[in-house]
Amino acid sequence: MSVRCVGYCYSAVQPVHSACKLEIIKTLEDYEYIKEGDIIIGGVVTVNALAHHFDYKKTGKHLLCYKPSPQNYKYLLEFIYLISEFNNNLYFSQNLTLGYHIYDSCGDVFKAQRSILQILSGLKDPIPNYSCVGKRNIVGFIGDLTSETTIPIAHILSVLGYSQISYGATDPFLSDRATFPYFFRTVQSKKGQYFALTQLLKYFGWTWVGIITTNDINGDRAHQLLTTYLSMEGICIEFTIKITNADIYTQTRVYKEIIQQTSTSVVIFCGTVNLETAEKLQKLSDIFSEKTFIFTSDLMYYSYLIYYALGLFNGSVIISQNIAYFNEDNLRLRQFLDSVHPSKQPDDKLLEAIWMKHHACIPENTSVSFVHELIYSQHLRICTGVERLTDIETFIDLFYTRNMVIAVHTLILVSSQMHYLQNKLNKHSSVINFKHQFYHLLKKLQYPFEGQFLKSFNENGELVSPYHITYLYFTSTQYINETKIGMYTPWAPSDQKLSITWDAIKWKMNKIPRAQCSDNCLPGFRKAVRPGAPSCCYDCIQCSSGEISNVTDSENCFRCPDIEWPNNNRNLCVVKGADFLSYTSDVISGFFSSVSVFLFVLTLLILGIFIIYRDTPIVRANNRSLSFLLLVSIKLSFLSVFLFLGRPVDITCMLRNITFGITFSIAVSSLLAKTIMVCVAFKATKPGSSWRKWVGVKLSYSVVLFCSSIQIIICMTWLAISPPFQELDLHTYPGTIIIQCNEGSAIGFYSVIGYMGLLAAVSFVLAFLARTLPDSFNEAKYITFSMLLFCSVWITMIPAYLSTKGKTTVCVEIFAILTSSAGLLFCIFLPKCYRILFRPEINTKSHLLVNKIC
Repeated sequence: MSVRCVGYCYSAVQPVHSACKLEIIKTLEDYEYIKEGDIIIGGVVTVNALAHHFDYKKTGKHLLCYKPSPQNYKYLLEFIYLISEFNNNLYFSQNLTLGYHIYDSCGDVFKAQRSILQILSGLKDPIPNYSCVGKRNIVGFIGDLTSETTIPIAHILSVLGYSQISYGATDPFLSDRATFPYFFRTVQSKKGQYFALTQLLKYFGWTWVGIITTNDINGDRAHQLLTTYLSMEGICIEFTIKITNADIYTQTRVYKEIIQQTSTSVVIFCGTVNLETAEKLQKLSDIFSEKTFIFTSDLMYYSYLIYYALGLFNGSVIISQNIAYFNEDNLRLRQFLDSVHPSKQPDDKLLEAIWMKHHACIPENTSVSFVHELIYSQHLRICTGVERLTDIETFIDLFYTRNMVIAVHTLILVSSQMHYLQNKLNKHSSVINFKHQFYHLLKKLQYPFEGQFLKSFNENGELVSPYHITYLYFTSTQYINETKIGMYTPWAPSDQKLSITWDAIKWKMNKIPRAQCSDNCLPGFRKAVRPGAPSCCYDCIQCSSGEISNVTDSENCFRCPDIEWPNNNRNLCVVKGADFLSYTSDVISGFFSSVSVFLFVLTLLILGIFIIYRDTPIVRANNRSLSFLLLVSIKLSFLSVFLFLGRPVDITCMLRNITFGITFSIAVSSLLAKTIMVCVAFKATKPGSSWRKWVGVKLSYSVVLFCSSIQIIICMTWLAISPPFQELDLHTYPGTIIIQCNEGSAIGFYSVIGYMGLLAAVSFVLAFLARTLPDSFNEAKYITFSMLLFCSVWITMIPAYLSTKGKTTVCVEIFAILTSSAGLLFCIFLPKCYRILFRPEINTKSHLLVNKIC
């Protein structure tokens, strides 16, 4: 194929009268494809895998492209096929004919730049900013495959205002809209790929990985970007190997020493992907045979390289975009590919090269030059004519990307829209307006056809699509097989972005690769980074008391809520156990209840006896009314024990101390009144004593009423100002909630106890002084003993009360109540009951008088 020169030059920006010539590299063979049309789409694609520069003194500098890739040639055929399909469809074309002008860049930067200038100027030796083929309506460009060739193309086209769609470049630099406003791509940048990769690593728990990259600027930039994303997700790098141009045997020895000292089983490849890289990796495949490699989508454009290093790719994971299996493509494209043959395309030099390289034969009517003999040193036979492009093993690849198809569809769709708008407005646009109109339509494009991608370019000019996660493995016949094991969807909800099918994975050695510096810290433990070690190398320390961790590899433990406490494994907060004197779960509650009921019944019996024998001298001798009042108060004291049992609530907290305080005050007041009456009665027996007027029930009732009223006033004041209430003690005992009564006002509580102690002390002193008075029924000595017991119990109760917590404190109070009440009952009434029941002969008035006379 050749370029037609019209004979005059046209400047794309402004006319220039003087001829300008740019010295550029001449090529030994330009792989060029031209089809004229109303609208021209330029294209720079990579088909040949390698390019070699060499000099001849006579002819100057030359570029030799060789080792064409059948897979990449298929992208070129898709380009040509889709344009042809559009032109042949009268309904869609609408009297619009699309043309193209395509060059093979051979993956070479200078060749790619030169190709763009050749398309724009229409000359084999291009003149920048001039066109020698008339005003061709070139609306945009497709290309290139790699970032190395795409970036310089984008610089040129951005200056000239031409839209460009790449079908493979992933460099993040191309997302800079200020520098490349006219650049679009049907893939996402490496940033999106590496983010998806880190999510995959996190999903499998791989936090300790190795990296292999290339020793060039692309490898350095990819390694820096990958390292950034890995560190953001807490993933550490154990080692980094850079593939250099040094002696391969020296490299193998050095790399082997590195690998033997590493523990990770997962290695990530980043950097430049080409045939040279694959050949170097192939020589290192034995070293990495037990490692699981992860590759990004850059490899998909060179997936035939898998066959150069089968051992390396066995058990590897590949993350790629827009994957389509070849047998799922439409039938007409398959028929078109089957029909491609050198006999039908005699001018297609790329097709001839592929035939010689992959079929090892020379097509008919092909002149073999010394270059062919240099490249294909093996003997080349004459082709039989039955060879097919689709028979080449690497042509029908495991999978291929639909990025070229999407890119061509995009340009076709925008071109037809622009043509429709121009016809509707019935006006003709200049080339400058033409390409800018195309750019604005491209920016606003909404894809009408279905596919697993967003329906328009994002703000960075990228077509966002899901990442397919594919697993490669050997079959028993040493044939590479692939299986889709998952997908990462960028726009899905955070918990649904990554989906993995575990059953589809056939791991090496039938177990998931290990890529951890330290074992996972189970729930209940936290990670503690080792001094001087990476963050992924840590020790597991059990959470402290009161703290838990409920996830694996927790950075920190956290405290449970106040009402909860860690379980034994410290991985779950459970509700704290309630601690109070329960009726059902505490034996001591049953004991206290039984003792209280027994003493209550005993008090009732004694009260009954006193009621029955109320007219006997022994009952009447010491004011039977006070005895009845004392028995009733003791009986209520025994019943008040039940206010201290069971789960405390606000009402029981208010009643318990108030009840026993008032009942004890009434009891002690009764004893005080009895003691006073004994003293008054003794003094009133003397002739002419003035104490006679105090003998009677009025004095005793007044003493009881006065002394009890003071206690009642104290209790009411306490309740009015700061009453007791239920309190949850969450901190005294770990894992236990003490349900207790807060006294509200400590002054109120100690005032009640203090006043009761004051009454007991006064009663004790008076009873002690009156114990020797001559009276056969003198109770003073019994009151003395009872008050001595009462005071002893409550004096020892105070420090015990202050030094205990929870239900132990309640037990101390109950014990003090039962002991002091029982002391009053036994010391005061049991001797009288004994005389009433068992010594009736002394329960007579005559016996009383005899004792008095004596």
